[in-house]
Amino acid sequence: MRIPLSAPDISETEIDAVVAVLRGSQLSLGPKMEEFEVAVADYVGVRHGIAVSSGTAGLHLALLALEIGDGDEVIVPSFTFIAAANAVRYVGATPVFVDIDEATLNMSVDAVESAITPRTRAMVVVHTFGRPAEMGRLMTLAQAHGLLVVEDACEALGAEVGGRRVGGLGDVGVFAFYPNKQITTGEGGMIVTSNAEYANRMRALRNQGRDRADDWFQHTELGYNYRLSEIACALGVEQMKRLPEILAKRASVARAYDHRLNASPHLVLPELQVADGSTSWFVYVVRLTAEFDAADRDAIIAELKEAGIGCGRYFAPIHKQPAYSEWSSLRLPVTEAVAKRTIALPFFNRLSNGEVADVVSRLMDAISNVEASREVTAVKEYE
Repeated sequence: MRIPLSAPDISETEIDAVVAVLRGSQLSLGPKMEEFEVAVADYVGVRHGIAVSSGTAGLHLALLALEIGDGDEVIVPSFTFIAAANAVRYVGATPVFVDIDEATLNMSVDAVESAITPRTRAMVVVHTFGRPAEMGRLMTLAQAHGLLVVEDACEALGAEVGGRRVGGLGDVGVFAFYPNKQITTGEGGMIVTSNAEYANRMRALRNQGRDRADDWFQHTELGYNYRLSEIACALGVEQMKRLPEILAKRASVARAYDHRLNASPHLVLPELQVADGSTSWFVYVVRLTAEFDAADRDAIIAELKEAGIGCGRYFAPIHKQPAYSEWSSLRLPVTEAVAKRTIALPFFNRLSNGEVADVVSRLMDAISNVEASREVTAVKEYE
């Protein structure tokens, strides 16, 4: 692709930090891991950080630490990355999918309230595309029904709501550092919490079930190899130092897109301003208006890719995935309508204004071509 959908932003300082670890003697469970954990926990405003191999691993361990399991229901959105629901199934619980709010694309609070049953133990609140969910209302609802809250903040490092950073508002929060995220460690994730009991258990679980007092061949419980290497943590430490700069760059790219696209009658744009909070821009996803369908969207994406423009659909509803066939009859009208019309445009720290202009020009041409094609088809059908 001439202009990729995403691209990591790695500086020479970060490369030097990784090389320094490689020249040392400890490549796992070392000082860089502890430094990275402290950096993220302090930034979020919680007491504990637990570095893990991925955001998915973080969600899995979070649910285990909260003792979610067989017979439990966990409320999740279907309009999100599949890992949020997969983690619920990993622990033997049942995901209960709810619809989203059409404006924010986050879980509808009313839908969450309607989905609560006597078996509901928790909710996984996703901050979709880095926009904070309605945490005030959701936490009030959780407290009223005795529910645990896992914040899936994998797309939202740095987002704020009510003067606090997301990830630190629920019982446990999870971040991810895949190369398309705000900061990256290549692969990797971080669990955050202020609950020492949860933190200690998740540290044991990520390291093959070894408790703090166990030696290398002593295992207190069934665990996992969810460790994050010193190499990755060294990269994460340096990326965290640049996080304010990174977030500012991404917000600038979002504004550049908004400036060039806000006059289009065919697009619904993500809101730049969030009431009582701020978005941490993960991706820039536009939506075609209601006169377009999924075939139109796919034709536009194909034309952009043909022009060397990286793009994609975000998200395909989980309840419509082959791996979730038993939920396929579920109807989530907003999720299904939105998912048919989304286009994720190239979005990364170093995307230039000229590249934004190129993307927008190609997008407008592709939309015009689809419109023209539809008009020709309508005439032929009439004749």
